[in-house]
Amino acid sequence: MLNSTLEVMKALQENGADIIELGIPYSDPLADGPVIQESGGVALQNGMTIKTLIGQLQPLRSSVSVPVILMGYINPVLQYGFERFCKEVAAAGVDGLIFPDLPIREFDTEYGPVIKKYGLDFIFLVTPETSEERIRKIDDLSTGFIYAVSSSSTTGKDKNFSDVEVYLKKLKDMQLKNPVMVGFGIKDKASFESACSYANGAIIGSAYIKALQSGADIKETTKKFLEGILK
Repeated sequence: MLNSTLEVMKALQENGADIIELGIPYSDPLADGPVIQESGGVALQNGMTIKTLIGQLQPLRSSVSVPVILMGYINPVLQYGFERFCKEVAAAGVDGLIFPDLPIREFDTEYGPVIKKYGLDFIFLVTPETSEERIRKIDDLSTGFIYAVSSSSTTGKDKNFSDVEVYLKKLKDMQLKNPVMVGFGIKDKASFESACSYANGAIIGSAYIKALQSGADIKETTKKFLEGILK
């Protein structure tokens, strides 16, 4: 539903979520799998735009106190106006941004200073194929945390976390200054706990959206889903 954004966020907070990642729907989401693509498509059909989303977030901090990260793609934000976007989301209480398709060089030379101006954190993604040199550079530029993609694929794919653990242990042994959060393919208590054994936390997206799609009530569905992960 178009106007359920804050209801979903409050339900997540009430049932144990420490951070909320809120996706900005986009017609060509490069890093997202079928579930999030479909969800984003429905949101766009329902009339969701950046302007609408920012409007929905105006009362955010009257009921949501956990950190909120916006995840999206750079093209629609550039069309909206990059500085305008940063100014308005910061004023609404957003804490940080993830743009998977924003190159390091452009961030470092052009967009990073604007993000910093409005007090927003910026989170970069790394994968098992990311070189140590690039990881160190990302660690220097990042604030908030580093998003460790569990493998080079889209969201929602099943993962063998015994293989992922080698990669996560490498990141842990690098003693990065930023916390590391793991995402992509985390869907249940087992994969969540496995990811967290080598990282500071884990991010669940597709599995939660699936639960919302099949549940009749946002509060009850969210409560049941998070209890299955955290209890």
